[in-house]
Parts: sequence; C-alpha cells; structure tokens
Amino acid sequence: MRPPSPTRPLAFPTLDSLAAYLRPRLPGPALASWGSAPGTKNLLNLFLELSCGDCTLLPAASSPPALVVRAVHVATVRIRNRRGALLVETRQLLSDGTLRRRAARPLSEKMRPGETPEAAAARAVCEELGERARVRILGAAPEPRVEERESVSYPGLPARYVLHAVDAELVEGVPEEGEFETEEAGEGEGHDGGGAAITVKRHYWSWDDDEEARGEAARAAVVGAQ
Repeated sequence: MRPPSPTRPLAFPTLDSLAAYLRPRLPGPALASWGSAPGTKNLLNLFLELSCGDCTLLPAASSPPALVVRAVHVATVRIRNRRGALLVETRQLLSDGTLRRRAARPLSEKMRPGETPEAAAARAVCEELGERARVRILGAAPEPRVEERESVSYPGLPARYVLHAVDAELVEGVPEEGEFETEEAGEGEGHDGGGAAITVKRHYWSWDDDEEARGEAARAAVVGAQ
C-alpha cells in the first residue's frame, strides 16, 4: 500500500478567491471581525502572508468545525542581557491606532520559505529592535515545539505554530534596564497592499528577571497535576 500523500498548502490567486474559500469554513461572524475588532488583522494581511510564504493554509485533518488551519513557522528569539534577564514584548502599536497587548513573549518572527531559525532571528533583531541593535546568536533548539490554538490576528481561524527557539545574548544597541520602545522596520515592506493591510508600527519591550522562576513553577504545577 502506498503511504498517504502529504497535505499540500492551499493556493489563492486573488483576494476574492481566498474570501470565497474561507467564508463557509469559518464561524459566521469571524471573517467580518477581521480588521474591525481591536487587535485583529484583515483579509488582505492573510492574503499577503500566503503570497510571500509567511504562512500556509492547510485543509484540517479533523472533521468540522476545524475545516482549515493556518500553519506558521516562527523563530522565537530568547535574548538575555548580562544579568540573564529575558527580553520580552509587552505591547504593539498597530497602523490602525490599536494598542495590542502581548503576553510578555520573546522577540518572534514568522519564518520565510527556506529560512533557518538563526537567519530569521537575525532578521527579527534588525526589523524589530533596529539596525543599531547587536546580539550574539548562540544557536537554535534541535527540535521545534508545536502549539495549536485560535489565531489572535484572525479570530475563528485555527492556527498551528511551529516554534523554533533561538538563544541569543545582547551585545549593544538597546537599553539593558527598564522599558523601552522601537519602531518596526520590516513588516509590510514591499507588499503592504497600498496601505490597506494592518501592520505593526511600534514595539514595546521590557526585561523579565523572573521568567525562569515562573517557568519552573509552571513545570512543577504540570507535574503535580499528572
């Protein structure tokens, strides 16, 4: 017996063809909320992501309601300063004026086709922290971690995040203490849909000294619950 063929990503030549495919596969009000609900992105954003390879849409293997899944490979860059604190993003200012709060997550970047986690990490530093920021890339974890949850940017659309952790240490170019903010220099460049797509304009950062302790507590709680 021949092994099953791998699932092929879906392709859409036009914005209308993407909308026509998604509309019957998402909860009723979901598509209308994209770009109008605070903190969300619009259909053009997803179309541009698909066009440049930042993500793929896959037919879901399960039965309804999960008829389609947005799959994204992400480099998560764990940058530490000299005292070992982790750089985390706390908020983002979007081009529509929305201030979107983040769950104190490390610097993250969607990976491009054929890009290594280390290369995506270096690009993320330049685009999100600025050209003056210098970090030393120490290496990527041997195996990615997979998380599946509903997309924050596209409500109602299930997402599969393949997270490639990259460790790095700060050399220079950003404050090592307190909170600071940076301008986004990469998102939407060359394919912003004439300004109609919603992009990130500013990032807000802080240094997390207690990240490791919280991680240990969370792991202990999981073990205790098993």
